[in-house]
Amino acid sequence: MSNPRGRTQPGAGLVVLALGLALAALSAVAVKVFVRKRSAAADRSVAVRTQRLATRNLRLARLGARGGGRYARYRAQRIFADAARSAELETDFQLRTAEDVATELGHMKGALMKIGQMASYIDTGLPDTVRASLASLQHDAPPMSAELAAQQVEAELGDRPERLFAQWDPVPLASASIGQVHRAITHDDRAVAVKVQYPGVAEAVASDLGNADWIFGGMAALFPGLEKGPVIEELKGRLTEELDYELEARRQMKFHRYYRGHPLVTVPEVLEDYSTKRVLTSELAEGVRFDEVIGWSTEERNLAAETLFRFSFGAIYRLHSFNGDPHPGNYLFRPGGRVTFLDFGLVKEFTPGETQLFEDLIQRMVLNHDANAFRNLIEEAGLLPAHAPFSDEAVIDYFSFYYRYVMYDEPVTIDAEYASAGVAQLFDTSSEHGGLMKLLNVPPSFVVLQRITLGLMGLFAQLDATANWRRVAEELWPFVDAEPSTPIGEINRRWEHEVGHR
Repeated sequence: MSNPRGRTQPGAGLVVLALGLALAALSAVAVKVFVRKRSAAADRSVAVRTQRLATRNLRLARLGARGGGRYARYRAQRIFADAARSAELETDFQLRTAEDVATELGHMKGALMKIGQMASYIDTGLPDTVRASLASLQHDAPPMSAELAAQQVEAELGDRPERLFAQWDPVPLASASIGQVHRAITHDDRAVAVKVQYPGVAEAVASDLGNADWIFGGMAALFPGLEKGPVIEELKGRLTEELDYELEARRQMKFHRYYRGHPLVTVPEVLEDYSTKRVLTSELAEGVRFDEVIGWSTEERNLAAETLFRFSFGAIYRLHSFNGDPHPGNYLFRPGGRVTFLDFGLVKEFTPGETQLFEDLIQRMVLNHDANAFRNLIEEAGLLPAHAPFSDEAVIDYFSFYYRYVMYDEPVTIDAEYASAGVAQLFDTSSEHGGLMKLLNVPPSFVVLQRITLGLMGLFAQLDATANWRRVAEELWPFVDAEPSTPIGEINRRWEHEVGHR
């Protein structure tokens, strides 16, 4: 369904209300379980953590109650409203509900906040009022106090930040779901960004993930073919890894070493002497946020999108790794397609066999248009049961969303209509593919892959990005020896030869 910029999608307020109510239910049992398991403990730290989780649960319950009351008032008022007033009521309901959800998630942090972040950029069918409210979660969540941040730094690095650094800005540069970032200058005059993890966020994430079985139980009702166990473990593993800043530092340095000196791609270097499991210090990067790029010229938006595309998918074949958190707050942009990649907390590392499967799927779908061979591969991968009662053409049509923009040698614009239709195709069980969807499974290696694909489509839709994605992709695919097709491709090829990556 088309949803041009600025037009309200009917019922979108209910989408946001459902998000709020689902989040309220998400942690309904978490505190009770935590308290039951730890009731014998009497130390103060356990009491503090228990109180944090109780407060978190209360916030969610209040969020659900407010949303339900607001919807009841909205329905009552709409009964006596004409068409113009009804539209006005709908917009007001959407905005107030979205602002309420964003405010509560911003205060709670953790995995729940990530759900709100993802909703803000993946579903391009949301109205602009709703998206703007949820978008605040991308980089403007309420921060912890300056003193609490300083205490966290001291606990991890052994001294107050005012003494550790030549200059320390107590006002955070950005705050998000797991930590917040402060500017500082080291005693050897290096400008740095210091990411400080929120106290108690590990318990909050554990609480959220403790209810993953309940969430996926509901999904299993819609998608009976889903083996939820492996998917839950994959998500738990990736989200839990985000709490380990030492692991993130190693992964960030892996990307930094590979892209060191690249003319367009920047991955800030980590300062190991100022980094621990809960504090991560990197070079301070320059650039503007995604919401400013949206207002740039068509040419500049296309260049930004091309660099995002090349980095995200090129890393699968170059590094066997995938930076799996494509929300707008993780990038800084400069003109000419220059992008700085900031967050490496969620990185999926693929085995050679998994990477080979991705290559084989592309060749069968895109290069050979072999529906039967493609179907055999997805059956072998566990995405679809063997001998499912659907034609090869129906199967390949359903999965075509992941490949449509690279299917043919021609420019394709990824706009709001394109991305929203793709989300509907993949998840609307009332569509023509509903029967097929009920048999589908998501093997662990595809969980993060699906997330970043949908995430990038959402970002590109906001940029109205246009490119001959097929030619750009062929430069990245190791099974196609393609010449550079764009100026960015020429720059990248020269750099690859200079550093010996090709």
